[in-house]
Amino acid sequence: MPHLSLPQVEALARRAHAGQKDKAGRPYAEHLRAVADGVRAGGGTDGQVAAAWLHDAVEDDALTAEWLAAAALPQEVKDIVLALTKHPGEDPARYAARILAVPGARLVKEADLAHNADPDRLAALDAPTRDRLTAKYAHMRRLLGLTAG
Repeated sequence: MPHLSLPQVEALARRAHAGQKDKAGRPYAEHLRAVADGVRAGGGTDGQVAAAWLHDAVEDDALTAEWLAAAALPQEVKDIVLALTKHPGEDPARYAARILAVPGARLVKEADLAHNADPDRLAALDAPTRDRLTAKYAHMRRLLGLTAG
């Protein structure tokens, strides 16, 4: 069975997340597009870009893990999506270790964090939420070795 093309993966992700909004109330597909663009700009492969489109699908219950397992996608894409799928109550250090253990996952998470921490997006949130998320994203960047020093 041939693998889904990038345009097919994008369309699928957009349908799966249709109606969802991000924390700032924007259509969720805007976040997916920004992460995919960030992965591409960072030199990511087509597989990593496909994973960027799908990176929150299982975690957000937009698609099931069973769907992902059976999907016409390269194993690399499935592995990255599963690495990026947080489990309820999961320790951030354990989550970061899983990301670091899967080739390609760190680049997708880096693009995800970059968009999540975008000052324009954060400005739409109330101060306590903005401060909490800024600290959370900075902590994850440190765990992934994405900060200088």
